[in-house]
Amino acid sequence: MIILAFGLIVSVVAITIFSQKLDRALQAAPVVAESAIADPFPKVAVIIPAYNEAANIEACVTSVLDSTTIGANQLQVWVVDDQSTDETKAIVELVQESRQDERLKLISAGERPAGEVWVGKNWACTQAAKQVEGEFLLFIDADVRLKPQSIERTISYAQQEKIDLLSLAVVILCRHWSEWLVQPIVVLLLAVGFDFAPVNDPLSETAFAAGPFMLFRRSAYEAIGGHAAVRDYVVEDVELSRRIKQNDLRLWYGLGRGLAEVQMYRSFSALWEGWTKNWFEGSNRNYQAAFYCVFVTFMVFALPWVGIAIALLQFVVSGLTVMNGIVFGLSAIGLLQQYFVRLRSEPYTLISANYWWAMGIGGFLVCAIVLTSMVKTVTGWGWTWRGRQLQSSVNE
Repeated sequence: MIILAFGLIVSVVAITIFSQKLDRALQAAPVVAESAIADPFPKVAVIIPAYNEAANIEACVTSVLDSTTIGANQLQVWVVDDQSTDETKAIVELVQESRQDERLKLISAGERPAGEVWVGKNWACTQAAKQVEGEFLLFIDADVRLKPQSIERTISYAQQEKIDLLSLAVVILCRHWSEWLVQPIVVLLLAVGFDFAPVNDPLSETAFAAGPFMLFRRSAYEAIGGHAAVRDYVVEDVELSRRIKQNDLRLWYGLGRGLAEVQMYRSFSALWEGWTKNWFEGSNRNYQAAFYCVFVTFMVFALPWVGIAIALLQFVVSGLTVMNGIVFGLSAIGLLQQYFVRLRSEPYTLISANYWWAMGIGGFLVCAIVLTSMVKTVTGWGWTWRGRQLQSSVNE
């Protein structure tokens, strides 16, 4: 119990530091400011790579088309069917037939070249970029839902601020039980680990972008080689952001409140597959950062719940003791800190404090995700996305 009490003291200190860093990061997080809509409006292509997205693609396409009144002369929405084995393509064709909206286009990505490593959505994005016109290219995922005027607002802001890559931390929706366990913790960890200030600082090497919403100035996209240049990167969004900065181009990453939302995973198996695929690669295979993340996650989110469980068990078995009371008190302090962390972050992330008490189990799950991601990435064991085997030559 003495060791546990010492660990809980460390945990309370860790939560305090984590909370302070999170508050600073979120309070300083930039948002897309209101700006005059450009006239004439530049041409923009919205590109939606889709692999087995039958559950998402209709709602995604509909949200894009309904979010704006920009006409076909300035806007085209391209769905790229990446050899889906479900009804993705047929659903898009039905949408085309029913809406008769000339802005909506459907193309097939086709087979990947033999002897070349193309992972994830890089091949589909590259095939679309070759065909589309536009001064701006907006890449979104099929599980994203755009809000009204999100295209006009982000492009006008990018023009005003001379931004080459504008990426949004879109609002993450939690609807499945596994999402409530994991996603709030992941959002908080990313907010602290990839603080908006250094990401947006041209003098800092820190770079980050979120794949669900990436708006490129086409000239910048072509200057860094586009998705073709990162074809063997599983976490292509982060690598593209690094290349933007390396080429002295302007990177901007901010909150996506009121602009876009996403439900990333609809089941525990999809969540596990997705995050174990992305986490270690997203940290640029940094072992020190990965182990530090496990330590912080355990101390901040899991240990207080371990402490409260052991304290209650000891109380039932042995009654109230001084050490038992200390462990219970420290654990209770940690749990209150967790609750207020979720409560204070809610206005920024729009993830409510509902089920905050599930973060104990969630902490253990996130630790397992990070460790499993390391093993999968290094060994290639079980490295898949929706049944499609992935491989990467990066750092191998």
